[in-house]
Amino acid sequence: MLIIATVKLNSISILNYRNLSDVNIQLSPKINCFIGSNGMGKTNLLDAVYYLSFCKSAISPSDSGNIYHDAPFFMLQGEYTGDNGIDCEISCGLKRGEKKVFRRGGKPYERLSDHIGSIPLVIISPADNELIAGGSEERRRFMDVVISQYDKEYLNALMRYNKVLQQRNVMLRGEREPDAEMMSLIEDMMVAEAVRIHKRRREFVEELIPIFTTFHNAIVGGGEDVSLRYRSHLDENDLAALLAASRADDRRMGYTSKGVHRDELVMQLNGFPIKKEGSQGQNKSYLVSLKLAQFDFLRRKGSETPLLLLDDIFDKLDSYRVEQIIALVSGENFGQIFITDVNREHIDGILDSINGEYRLFEVKRGETVLSKERCL
Repeated sequence: MLIIATVKLNSISILNYRNLSDVNIQLSPKINCFIGSNGMGKTNLLDAVYYLSFCKSAISPSDSGNIYHDAPFFMLQGEYTGDNGIDCEISCGLKRGEKKVFRRGGKPYERLSDHIGSIPLVIISPADNELIAGGSEERRRFMDVVISQYDKEYLNALMRYNKVLQQRNVMLRGEREPDAEMMSLIEDMMVAEAVRIHKRRREFVEELIPIFTTFHNAIVGGGEDVSLRYRSHLDENDLAALLAASRADDRRMGYTSKGVHRDELVMQLNGFPIKKEGSQGQNKSYLVSLKLAQFDFLRRKGSETPLLLLDDIFDKLDSYRVEQIIALVSGENFGQIFITDVNREHIDGILDSINGEYRLFEVKRGETVLSKERCL
């Protein structure tokens, strides 16, 4: 697989994606801003960029739901270039009632999972609030998305684990008592994959913590004690023994109660769960710091600097924290950035404080027009 170093998206073409019927834009290699009222298509445009990295939408779980109104298909195409000068085209097409087709350089992927990680990307959006307000599955998904971008074996182990987990749950819900020998075989396969997953998650969180706290201190200026902690059934227990001991209870409940699918990422502010302790501004600062740490972690792990998507992230943050975030992301450790906002004056102020290149686009009813740019 072709690896792009410090990946940049030169241009993107969008047909019939959500409310974007026909968009073709050339992008700045550094900062790209999209301004417009709510519902005009700014977030959908960032979602199209996200889709080309992850083979799915960050907004809609249904691929067909991304097709514009009554159109028969959608098509996305991105032209990428690395610092090594190598160009690469990534495209995706989906017709109603058919499977989506992802292509790299015109050649279709046999497995979509082969594409994950080749165009690394981090998005920060209002949906991130679910990391705090949502259930533990949201925080597991955060860990999985990060690790899968640089560790293919982790992604494969996760898919294998989920497959055998589903098989165990089917047996638990069956009318007949599960066959003990078959159940032991399935549990052995679960344990083998769970050990790999647990090890990678623990290593990831341990490496992420100091990066996260550094970003948080830079954004808030100190005075807030934040922490992250990984918690798993495997921390101090043998999963094989746990699964065997819980069979009867799991049979009554109809699902598997022990395993890495129940892992938790504990988030705290000043020694208490941030879900209960944090104000809107504190929660936003925590989440932005966490996602910037994710970005820096991926940059250090791989040979590529990820794309960074900032979707309406400045709401509920005071001017000091906004200034610190802009100072951070406009630094040399960050590559190409995409920013959306509803406030033109706000964006103009941000761009005036930055010395680098940028392009500012206005988005109205799904149409995107270049409004302002600086080229160096």
